[in-house]
Amino acid sequence: MSQAVKAENLAYTYPGLEEGQGVKVFENLDLEIEQGSFVAILGTNGSGKSTLAKHFNAILLPTGGHAYVYGMDTSDEELLIKIRRHVGMVFQNPDNQIVANVVEEDVAFAPENLGVSSPMIRHRVDQALKQVGMYEYRTHAPHLLSGGQKQRIAIAGVIAMEPQCIVLDEPTAMLDPRGRREVMDTVAKLNREKGITVILITHHMDEAAKADRMVILHKGQIRADGTPKEIFSDVEKIHSLGLAAPETVELCHALNQEGFDLPLDLLDTEQCAQTLYELLKA
Repeated sequence: MSQAVKAENLAYTYPGLEEGQGVKVFENLDLEIEQGSFVAILGTNGSGKSTLAKHFNAILLPTGGHAYVYGMDTSDEELLIKIRRHVGMVFQNPDNQIVANVVEEDVAFAPENLGVSSPMIRHRVDQALKQVGMYEYRTHAPHLLSGGQKQRIAIAGVIAMEPQCIVLDEPTAMLDPRGRREVMDTVAKLNREKGITVILITHHMDEAAKADRMVILHKGQIRADGTPKEIFSDVEKIHSLGLAAPETVELCHALNQEGFDLPLDLLDTEQCAQTLYELLKA
């Protein structure tokens, strides 16, 4: 696999007010994410996960070290447009990304600004809407859609730019359970079927469990890096970092505290239920 994004001795400090001291988020941070992978980045509020995400789209630039996007240094201003063609960004609130009064016009907005020809824009818009399951809504007004549908439109707008990587900064934070499920199904499908690299910033453990790899940030440092099963199996460490494991893992952990001997890598609800059934039947 080729490398999609890389942080090398990365440091970032938010500037202070006037002559005040700035707020250091992280320093000497190293992280590599491979093309085609699905990586979830977790952490408590203030851990630096959203700040890191914004470095992968050159929204923020390092105050130390480097951030690379497909080998391009984000600090090179001449590469900014090229970098953002490679990495698309989806934020928490889809209303902040929707700019047009008709769905298909909104999805066409970014390609138009990139100078894509009209026939190609038409093709990209149709394909992007089909990929997120929103093609039948192409002539609808975005403000009449549900939160999950709006977020899928925002994702379609990014897909229409044909990026190799999509960074999603807590895209389900403002959605109900159904909307969350719609968005996560869409993201997983793009990764699985299109090979798009997905970097998901989330505080939902069940969403992180769908990723191939998890990275936990704590006070600006990487404190865990591995598969969801590997990381969630160490429940005590998860708790020490201010996080909770998925409900299935928490249940098994609680039962083990009472003397049972259950595996702590049961991330799937049905698998967990079957294991408990077999235990009780024995």
